[in-house]
Amino acid sequence: MGLRGPNARPVKRSPIGPARTLAPRRGLRGQLRHSRADRVIAFIEGLPITSGIFAGKKMRLRPWQREIVEAVYATDSEGRRMVRTALLTMPRKNGKTQLAAVLGLAHFVGPEAEPRGQVYSAAADREQASLIYREMKAIVEAVPKFRKRVIVRDFTREMEDVETGSIFRALTADAKTKHGQSASFVVYDELAQAPDRRLYDVLTTSTAARSEPLTVVISTQSADPHHVMSELVAYGEQVNAGILSDPSFHATILTAPLDADPWNEATWRACNPALGDFRSLDEMKTAALQAQRMPTRENTFRLLYLNQPVEAHAGFVSGEDWDACLGKIDLAALGGRPCFAGLDLSSVRDLSALTLFFPDDDGAVLSYFWAPADQLDKREDEDKVPYRTWARDGWIEPTPGRSINKRAIALTLAGIAERYDVRGIGFDRWGIDELKRILDEEGIDLPLIAFGQGYKDQGPAVSALEAAILDRKLRHDGNPVLTWNLANVVVETDPTGARKFTKSRAKERIDGAVALTMAIGLHARTPAEPEIGIDAASMVIAV
Repeated sequence: MGLRGPNARPVKRSPIGPARTLAPRRGLRGQLRHSRADRVIAFIEGLPITSGIFAGKKMRLRPWQREIVEAVYATDSEGRRMVRTALLTMPRKNGKTQLAAVLGLAHFVGPEAEPRGQVYSAAADREQASLIYREMKAIVEAVPKFRKRVIVRDFTREMEDVETGSIFRALTADAKTKHGQSASFVVYDELAQAPDRRLYDVLTTSTAARSEPLTVVISTQSADPHHVMSELVAYGEQVNAGILSDPSFHATILTAPLDADPWNEATWRACNPALGDFRSLDEMKTAALQAQRMPTRENTFRLLYLNQPVEAHAGFVSGEDWDACLGKIDLAALGGRPCFAGLDLSSVRDLSALTLFFPDDDGAVLSYFWAPADQLDKREDEDKVPYRTWARDGWIEPTPGRSINKRAIALTLAGIAERYDVRGIGFDRWGIDELKRILDEEGIDLPLIAFGQGYKDQGPAVSALEAAILDRKLRHDGNPVLTWNLANVVVETDPTGARKFTKSRAKERIDGAVALTMAIGLHARTPAEPEIGIDAASMVIAV
């Protein structure tokens, strides 16, 4: 077993020698013996498997794993590793965690170790953070030369190499206590599950004092386009496509296209390199069959088995259907055109939303959002979305002060009523009294229409919105706040089948989705105006 306890030390400690060079070793004639990637691969394949049916045997990297290691540890003409960030995203059960663990060991006690190195594994919660730690610890305790020199501290999930002075530590997403580190190697396990980007930013910025730091991210994808994981995937796709040139960034992205057949074995194999090897094909078939028979499991299958960026639980409408309604909107052409509006007022410090629906103009949708200017930082920290960026780009109008300024909303409403032919503004009765008072004070006359939030009013409105999206009778401009709100929707159904959006169970804000539902619902329940014409059969000629 490894040495244990807060103050445990080996009987005999090897002296910490001078810093070891990480450049490739050379023979007498100056020729390269082995590349850094070769040495890392040789180190890994000298490690034992510690569990399962192959326990006790040496590890053997598959060709696709070798390709990843060779790409990450490629060097320049001076023998320096070029990659500083390595992204590895693929479906679950393809050995990501095991590969990350042995790479961590390579930097902790192997060929990439450096004097007083700091090696960290990070994850969203304690259990996830422990996975890599337990894997590394098991290998350390199975290799006599490691066992002699490494102190294991289970309570704090730490290990210390007394030969080099390097430490390994497993961290969770409480970033407040993680400043002051000087990481040489970081592996972030399942970054998509992180509640925010704080720990990622703290650790990656802590590498500045190291000459050749490396951050490895291993994760399935995130359905949230604003998540740091989605940001890395998007960047990696541009690097891989040659749109951006960045030798310091390597991305292995294995995912099934959203339009691929999720039940086809060829689709599975294209994004699961270990399928039929150490990733069970039978288990994949069973999971696919269950997902086909139980629609509630389909999104989970797509996320975990195909690594598609979808929510684990199906929402109101799919991202693909919403994206299919994206189109250019000519604001000038909408001047004076008839429209219906929905207004969802917030509490004191939250988001308020107004959405306009132009039924005679390809279902054009315009959305307006307001939030207190002094609360943008707080809202961004709590909701984990870029409020400040949205405000800068004009998607949110910050109102002065710490609370929502309804006078600012009233003045915007007045300008909208002058610009467009607003036939009605559906509103939730909650919080409307103060706005009505301000409208009276300003002499602003608007066609306000109460719109209930129960099944009676919401049921037909939700169905009308769903039909408009699925039938492509709605056109939006890609407003990211509205898109985020729709992705957060949770639908409740009563025994009659009527549906409504519920804020109490929603994952995040849904104000824009509620406003859009009221706008389309108001149009749906408004009788069509009769066409003007002459009915010859009804004409009476007086003599």
